[in-house]
Amino acid sequence: MRVRYSARRKRRKKLKKLTKGYFGARSRLYRTMKIAVMKSLFYAYQHRRLKKRDFRRLWIVRVNSAVRQMGMNYSTFIHGLSMAGVELDRKVLAHLAVHDPEAFREIVETARRALSAEG
Repeated sequence: MRVRYSARRKRRKKLKKLTKGYFGARSRLYRTMKIAVMKSLFYAYQHRRLKKRDFRRLWIVRVNSAVRQMGMNYSTFIHGLSMAGVELDRKVLAHLAVHDPEAFREIVETARRALSAEG
């Protein structure tokens, strides 16, 4: 025999599943569960967007740190890259700065040459 759930029980079971691992009333009381889930979904949406900003800031900090060790600052470096026509994004630059310092040094020299050619 097949068990039939009412729509109300289905809704509550679905919510109960979403609050698995929550502490106290947030995982037991329907009204509190609903509020907790709504908030968590909102935060998840919001933080998916914030994550992009956070990573960009991290990459900029890494690139700036590596460039300063080579006697240049970040904004001058980025300006030199754009003048040289180098189209590497900050994610790639940060990866190179951390994992392949020699390749990064060559990119910094390219930016330097472009800046000195300008005048």
